[in-house]
Amino acid sequence: MRILVVEDEKRLADTLCELLTYHNYLTDVSYDGEAGLDNALTGIYDAVILDVMMPKKDGFQVVRELRQAGLNTPVLLLTAKSETADKVTGLDMGADYYLTKPFETEELLACLRALLRRQDEVVTETLSLKGLTLNLSSCVLSYQSHSIRLSSKEFEIMRLLLANAGNIVSKETLLLKAWGYDSQAEDNHVEVYISFLRKKLFHIHCPITIESARRLGYYLKTEEETP
Repeated sequence: MRILVVEDEKRLADTLCELLTYHNYLTDVSYDGEAGLDNALTGIYDAVILDVMMPKKDGFQVVRELRQAGLNTPVLLLTAKSETADKVTGLDMGADYYLTKPFETEELLACLRALLRRQDEVVTETLSLKGLTLNLSSCVLSYQSHSIRLSSKEFEIMRLLLANAGNIVSKETLLLKAWGYDSQAEDNHVEVYISFLRKKLFHIHCPITIESARRLGYYLKTEEETP
């Protein structure tokens, strides 16, 4: 899961990133509302933790513009204000939950887990295609009696390919999801990890292959699709 933290208090923002990273979330941070909105609009995040009082754009503006753009990414608002009117405003703008500062870290994590569960009514533990299975908890890729554990970036790329089976996933999407919005990674980084995954599919004797669509991206090809 990739989380975007939008918080202008740098110490708090960095603390939140450390906390989320410790709990196995991929985390990016923006220090003002304008940058936060630009990052969130990429659509690569599974949830946004958003401060209300920020420079350039406040949290209310950010969440309103996200919803106007058609993004349903779960948003957890953070604020030092506890007035009911502010909470109502935030929720009416499209936020999913409102947490007042100071808060306990366990409460924040519990709220985040609840939002991520709510995003999909059915929590899926695995992704599968024609016998190829990716366990989302253990990062193990399996085919019949053979299995192998994936690295974090291999896992994220394979998760995207399986979740979009039958469709092409662009290199840009793979870069954003696996490396993050501010990463300096380039197309050849994707190519290297695609090569790793092809070798691992061969290792577990899986007939499904990762094919490239020139200038478009990658997709999974099953035996039935082989001419």
